[in-house]
Amino acid sequence: MRRMIISGNWKMYKTLEETITFFEEFSAWEKDFSHKNQLLIFPPNLYTITALEMTRENDIDIGVQNIYFKDFGAYTGEISSPMLTSIGCKYALVGHSERRHIFHETDEEINLKILALIENRKHIVFCIGEKESQRDEGLTEQVLDTQLAIGLQDVHEKDMQHVVIAYEPVWAIGTGKTATPEIAQDAHAFIRKWLSTHFNSSVANKTRILYGGSVKAANCKELLEKQDIDGALIGGASLKIKDYIEIIKISEEVAQKKDQ
Repeated sequence: MRRMIISGNWKMYKTLEETITFFEEFSAWEKDFSHKNQLLIFPPNLYTITALEMTRENDIDIGVQNIYFKDFGAYTGEISSPMLTSIGCKYALVGHSERRHIFHETDEEINLKILALIENRKHIVFCIGEKESQRDEGLTEQVLDTQLAIGLQDVHEKDMQHVVIAYEPVWAIGTGKTATPEIAQDAHAFIRKWLSTHFNSSVANKTRILYGGSVKAANCKELLEKQDIDGALIGGASLKIKDYIEIIKISEEVAQKKDQ
């Protein structure tokens, strides 16, 4: 059974003081809570070291929200995979819709980032998803196919152990809209079939596929219960510790049932 990931993407929220308060409370809670699902948080890159230091005694993984594909160089404002290694950070978020549509990152650039992370033995949460206009035109599978094909170009079967895929329909991110469990499952099933076709059934069965898009305590149970949904990439609800913990607790109940 694939281990679910309950991940939080903080985007550009929280001050240093708020980050410290969150992890003080969250670390103390996690030590007293026996969980089987993986917990992963992407704070703003500026706070990565603080988050890592505050969770070293916990079963909580910390990642960065973005990296550049070069190891070093005159790239003002960027961070690289070797820099992650130097601070003991193992995870990176790549291809988030806001990076694609606000900062105009291309599938080709995202692919270079994935390859750089794999070269440096990092774990990747690779985001894909369609815009509302593309869904309305019936292009969802075409969009996902393109993003997967280019994003995972030159990624070998053995490298897929480092890749987690997050399906995040752009129309459901920060909008309050959520894909129905059926819509989300259909997209996840398509992605898993794609992996089977372009790699093999073993890769398809082992790769974890998360759902992202206005996930909250009120809707996560029905989403996580779906066969091909292996966790969540949570935005706003991961900023509030009570909301995030509630989602974690619900995910544990779902994981118990999936294992039965």
